[in-house]
Amino acid sequence: MRRDRASYGVDGGYVGTPIFVLAEAGLLAGARWAKRRHKPLTAAAAKLAAIAVLGVAAGYFYTSGPGKRSVWKDLLDELGLRGDEHVLDIGCGRGAVLISAARRLPRGRATGVDIWRLRDQTGNRRAATERNAIIEGVGERVDVVDADARDLPFPPESFDVVLSSLALSNIADSEERAKALREAVRVLRPGGPMRIVDDRADRYAPVLQSAGCVDVEVRQLDWRTSFGLPGHHLTLVAARKPVAG
Repeated sequence: MRRDRASYGVDGGYVGTPIFVLAEAGLLAGARWAKRRHKPLTAAAAKLAAIAVLGVAAGYFYTSGPGKRSVWKDLLDELGLRGDEHVLDIGCGRGAVLISAARRLPRGRATGVDIWRLRDQTGNRRAATERNAIIEGVGERVDVVDADARDLPFPPESFDVVLSSLALSNIADSEERAKALREAVRVLRPGGPMRIVDDRADRYAPVLQSAGCVDVEVRQLDWRTSFGLPGHHLTLVAARKPVAG
């Protein structure tokens, strides 16, 4: 019998796929047109461009799926979790990072929050996240909450670890992003680590420092986060909430 498999969707919503399909179709049609008009150089250029688009598309889908999960596996391994922590994933989407964290928490809990916009991720729904957690065998230690990152419905110092992947950049206004970062610091317990991966996550470092965080570090991630674009890599900002006194 076929086993159900978790499905985590594609970052960027339903915009990317039609763009790739239309670009590829247009370039291939252009190559055929040039060939019929006996324009071999134009036909060759269109074919090369079509190959390039396929390469970018492959990189885009890899980064949204296996690449992202591989990067976060390394980041979570670096944290050295004991297994009894309470972890918050801000903007959890369909749960790729949330569930990866939950696997490391046999005696803890992983909580994911999101506002479930389809433009942020394909099939982005709370039910999809809950289903993925059950399929992956961690449903009993995963909580999924409807919440905006700028107004988290948790008391101060509720979580041992705060994570976020490709979520805060979906907030267009810099002041609103800063509000979300301050909320992340508010709900983090003293001594707790924070790991945020995003496009230009380096811009979050000054906000975290002004919110009192220490050990703030910015690191460019590797090719697994390139989205198929040469020279483009996502950034990690790591920080820790200081222990009082």
